[in-house]
Amino acid sequence: MKEQEKEEIKRLSDRLDALNRKEPTLLSAGDSEKLGELLAEKDKLEAEIERLRSLREQKLSKEALKLKKMTFSRAITRKEQANMGALKKSVKGLVVVHPMTALGREMELTEMTGFANSKF
Repeated sequence: MKEQEKEEIKRLSDRLDALNRKEPTLLSAGDSEKLGELLAEKDKLEAEIERLRSLREQKLSKEALKLKKMTFSRAITRKEQANMGALKKSVKGLVVVHPMTALGREMELTEMTGFANSKF
């Protein structure tokens, strides 16, 4: 689902970019009817892109809140990162968030962090 939203935002942004490149030629040609249609379509595209972005942001916020409610979190050491499979097997319900992912950037993480309901 996340990937579909991302692709839809990209597709709409590409269409908006194409319309932005068309606008100067219509202005110079003085075709006010086509220019009006173009501006109306641009407004619709901008509104849809904004709606999809806010929807995506809300989903990330819900996930961030869920992780912050977990009772325990700490940075994952380099040694643990090297053997992530063993760490995940030893800690039930462990969720690891990397700072370069969208969720990690939203949570303003500076290092790979693990979240769990029990101490690890």
